[in-house]
Amino acid sequence: MLETLLDLDTRLFLFLNSLHAPTWDTIMWYISEKEFWYPFYGILIAVMVWRYKWNAIATLLFIALLITLSDQISVKVFKEGFERFRPTHNPEIGHLVHTVRGYHGGDFGFVSSHAANTFAMAYFTTRLFRNRYYGWFIFIWAAVVSYSRIYLGVHYPLDILGGALLGIGLGFLVFKLYMWFGEKYLRRTYYG
Repeated sequence: MLETLLDLDTRLFLFLNSLHAPTWDTIMWYISEKEFWYPFYGILIAVMVWRYKWNAIATLLFIALLITLSDQISVKVFKEGFERFRPTHNPEIGHLVHTVRGYHGGDFGFVSSHAANTFAMAYFTTRLFRNRYYGWFIFIWAAVVSYSRIYLGVHYPLDILGGALLGIGLGFLVFKLYMWFGEKYLRRTYYG
């Protein structure tokens, strides 16, 4: 069963990774770079500060906690625990993988830290802002960033799915902790 699932994952990866073009190479490279998103993060921070004033400090600390947990668990527990080679490092298919700018990533890829971090942020901030349009936007953003990792050849689809589930789960838990903190120490729920 597991072997069949991994075979399907590899086949789907090879299909998705084969859909490339020079223009998309450049676009996906930048979508995958965290520095490209700094202006977006700056806008999110500005909205939080405008909306929550001094309480934004607590909000930003919980987001920092969330991203730290997501990033470290995806690497220390999953990547180092499962040791599933990235497609670029897989000796059976590595020669078939389309890469961009010679980028191959680290040795192991399950789960995707990009997927875990972006979906964690998407879940937490969607619950925070409670705006349907923002929710659609941020989850599409997380999906596109995650897909860029398949496009670049460094993650299988199951790496992305695992990362997304990890991120959403952590987003749920940290948001619950955030709400408890807000009610207990700030004497109010401070979202919405």
